[in-house]
Amino acid sequence: MSKPKILIAFYSRNRSTEALAQAVAEGAIELGAEVRLRRAREVVGAETMAQAPGWQENAEAMNARYEAPTAADAEWADAIVFGTPTRFGSISTELKSYIDSLGGPWSQGKLNGKIGSVFGSTSSKHGGNESTLLSVYAPMAHLGLVIVPLGYADPVMFAAGTPYGATHVSKRDANRPDEESLAVARFQGRRVTTVARALHGERAPASD
Repeated sequence: MSKPKILIAFYSRNRSTEALAQAVAEGAIELGAEVRLRRAREVVGAETMAQAPGWQENAEAMNARYEAPTAADAEWADAIVFGTPTRFGSISTELKSYIDSLGGPWSQGKLNGKIGSVFGSTSSKHGGNESTLLSVYAPMAHLGLVIVPLGYADPVMFAAGTPYGATHVSKRDANRPDEESLAVARFQGRRVTTVARALHGERAPASD
């Protein structure tokens, strides 16, 4: 497999998680991966979205840039990287709704052995970044994905992020991801691509 296929399926409301998703894509492309960036769609109506300033406008802009993730995208991919903001210390409903839609390929065993990884963002410093990433590990395991954390396999990990995945703290959306956080996300893209190539790469024929 000369070009690993990477699906980055994320949800972002105020664009912090989107910025991390773009950085993950950059890291994967750097190592020659073919990438699909997909944004999960809202599951609430306009009345609810109107209660958070900018939500509707940001959603419309991002939905114009990215297609919605599908089950076909998951089947296509060698690796699936999920991205989510934290919602009360756990995965966002929008991304979970996409994961829940994968019952078809799951029941057919079509996701077994694919790479799985996750990144995320939160508003406050202790707002649940690590618990949110870990909450995604459970559905990844049920889907049969081979979970790839970051560990401390690159020096950038000592500056930002978590060993479970890239993260960002927006401080109530006042801050965009800084270069250290984006560097961790790029490393995540490279790491996932490297593992996908090693796990799914073409094997040389056995010699007689």
